Amino acid sequence: MMNNEKQLVLVSIDKLQSLLNPVLNKLVIIEKTLNKKTPTNKVGYYRNKDLKIKFGLSPNTIIKYRESGVIPFTVIGEVYLYPIKQLGEVLKMNSNWDLFHRKVS
Repeated sequence: MMNNEKQLVLVSIDKLQSLLNPVLNKLVIIEKTLNKKTPTNKVGYYRNKDLKIKFGLSPNTIIKYRESGVIPFTVIGEVYLYPIKQLGEVLKMNSNWDLFHRKVS
């Protein structure tokens, strides 16, 4: 008959840290490598569904903002694309955060 019982082993915090530190160090190195490879000038775009989810905009509001020039967009066929960087700038320009921040300080 085989003994399939597993034993519970308790390790000290120091031992656990010594086991986990190399793994954590490797993860830091991997993260730094990935951040270096990610282009910072990459252009990303939202689609209509992204604007609905991220900002809670209705389809009619998106159309109104597009037609009135509130938000920048480009069209490929019947697909509307909204540049992420420019939308961030629009949000920043229309923000009252600076006023709020100065008032609190």
